[in-house]
Order: sequence, then C-alpha cells, then structure tokens
Amino acid sequence: MVYNIHPINLFRALSLALELSNGGLSHHHWRTAMISSRIGRAMNMKDWQHQILVYTALLHDLGAAANWDERVKLRTFEVEDTIYDHAEIGYRLLKDSPILGMLAVPIRHHHDFYDGSSPSGLSGSQIPLISRIINVADRLDVLIDDDKYILGQKDSVLSRLESLTGIYFDPEVIAALQTCSQQESFWLDLADAAYAQRFFDHMNQYGQIRFNVDDILDIAEIFAKIIDQTSSFTGAHSRNVAMVSSYLAALEGYSKDECKAMQIAGLLHDLGKLAVPKKILEKSENLVPGEFEIIKQHAYYTYRILEQIDEFEVIAEWAAYHHETLDGVGYPFRVQEDHLKMGSRIVAVADIFSALTEERSYRSLLSSSEVKRIMYTMVKHNKIDKRIVKNLFDNLECVYNMVEIKIHA
Repeated sequence: MVYNIHPINLFRALSLALELSNGGLSHHHWRTAMISSRIGRAMNMKDWQHQILVYTALLHDLGAAANWDERVKLRTFEVEDTIYDHAEIGYRLLKDSPILGMLAVPIRHHHDFYDGSSPSGLSGSQIPLISRIINVADRLDVLIDDDKYILGQKDSVLSRLESLTGIYFDPEVIAALQTCSQQESFWLDLADAAYAQRFFDHMNQYGQIRFNVDDILDIAEIFAKIIDQTSSFTGAHSRNVAMVSSYLAALEGYSKDECKAMQIAGLLHDLGKLAVPKKILEKSENLVPGEFEIIKQHAYYTYRILEQIDEFEVIAEWAAYHHETLDGVGYPFRVQEDHLKMGSRIVAVADIFSALTEERSYRSLLSSSEVKRIMYTMVKHNKIDKRIVKNLFDNLECVYNMVEIKIHA
C-alpha cells in the first residue's frame, strides 16, 4: 500500500495537532514556518535546505505537545533553563525515525544561545543553521501581540531581537530578517489568517513523495507516544487500540496492508486529545457538562487534522469516528449506522475495550467479566457492533497477550 502525499500537507497536518488548545488554534508553528521561510530565502538557502527548514519549523515544539505547562511557558519571550527540555524530548522522539529523523538535530538546538552559554555548549556556526533561523522566527512570533495592529509593533519587535544579537541570536540571521522584514507584506502576511493557505499551496511545488504504509506507521508511532503522554493513565492506550484494531481487522479478512492502516488509525484516534487539558483527562470526580463538551472536541480535531493528509480519507474516518454509535447519537458527527464503516466500528470496539481494561483516575481496574458485561450491554443498546464484540471475546486470550493492560480475574 502506497500513499502519494505532498510532504507539506503531512507536516502541516501534524503541526496542527501541536497547535490544539482548549481556546482554539494558535498557529504558532505555522507562523514560525512562514517567518523561517522568508529568512531562509533571504539567506539564499538551497531548495532542499529550505524544505527541511520549513518542515522543522512546523514541528519544532513537538516535545512540548503533551505538556500544557511547558506550552504556556514557551509563549513568553524570556528564556529559562527549562526551555531546553522540550527540545531534547523532541530530539529523542525523532532521532531514530527513518522519515522524521532529519529534523531531530535541528529541533534539539532550536533554542541554543549563539554565544555558547546554553547547555549543549555549541556556539556560532556549530549550531545548525536551521536551528539558528527557527530560534529567531520562534521568538519573533512570540513577541507579536495578536490584539494589536501588526505594523505598529514591527519596530519594537525588531528592536528586542536586535538587542540580543550575538548573545542569543546569530547576527547573519538577524541581518537577513532585517532585509526581508522591510516589506510591510512580511508583517501583514503574519496577521492575515488566509495567507497560511497560500503559503502551503506554494510549498506544494516541491511535489509528492510516495510513502509506504510502514513509513506512515513510523510517524503514527511517534505521535501516539505524544498523545499517550497527555495523561499518566494512558501510557499505552493508543498502542493498545492500534493492536486490538489490527487484530480484529484481520479476523474480518482485511489484508496485511489494510491491517497496518487500521493500526495507523488506532495510533492516531486520540490525536485531538492534545486539545484537552490534563486536569480534565485525569479528573477523579465526574465531569461537569462543560468539561465533557471539551472532551467531545477531540474526535472532531482528529478528523480535521487527518483529512488534510493526501489519501487519508478512509484512515481519517476509521480514527475519528470511534465515538460514533450505531444508533446515530454518538459524537461529534452523529453518523448513522448505514454510514459507519466497518473500520470505524472496529476502532470503536478496540477503544472501549482498551479503556475498560486500563486503570483510570475515576475508577479502579475492572474484571474481565465486568468488561464483557459492559460491552454486551452496549451491544444490546445498539451502540457497538455485535459481531466485532463477539470476535473480541471469542479470542480474548490472544488479545490479552498482545496488549499492555492489567487484568483482574
């Protein structure tokens, strides 16, 4: 199975997951990528370097995605020693990836001080050029106040950056920024919500790449690790859902590649949970209505992110419809039974089973008999597919052997 994907669409979608918050989308990564691109062009970067620069900028805060406190801290200009933590986490997440590994080192050093006073000890040209550019672009975006007119801020923003030239920032990068930022359009594009689409359309000129299913699986594994770090109670949830989904798909006669695609859907089914604060995910008391409404948005965002990736239409549905129900009253799309694909039904069953067999903040571990009772009650009320549930419990020992769950007799 091969996916013909414009890389920029893949990186744009993945970066969107990093922008999720309870208050909406910040587009910090997108704007950092746009600023980085302008600086890179001003420095006459070669096309292949420019591509890697933009892709790295789109994922530069990957290591902070699951840490809400860290994400808030990164939106302030003043640099603390702990700002390097997320850069190191991002590096470790990516360094062994055959697809995203090229971004690992630039991400690791994107907050390094030019004068060598940061923990890495690197200075000047020892710091990757991509890292030096992203450092400037990232801090420039943080300085912009979205509640004020953009052109009224440009002088003060540039002055703040220039004051740290040679200490925090590379003088050559600052010089390139001074050149390209003379155009009012540089600033107005950052304030224009519609410009981002034109920027990404322009990046499509680099064409498509053929990714095989194992390439996509590798990327999905990385993001599953991030997703499952959002709560101390979900350390292996996405991987469990992926394995159970793949196994149940095989029982339904899916091909080897289709089972891997199902695994991808399972790994990414909770991608939208990056929009849900940890205090809600780990709340031990019952959720109040407003909190449950926040929870509901995660499946919506999972779909909206994945649908942006070329040839991901089916995977997007399999992944995002895991809270839809056969009676048509699930969320967030209220999909009716005759439009609910088998893949989505499988992920729904795998998700429920995995959640019920994992420890949660609001309940103790359940016995296997209690899990079975709950799921067959859901079958009775036309919530989940009876045949899939039967396949699951007919092969329960095999399922238990493949996933990371605790079992009560």
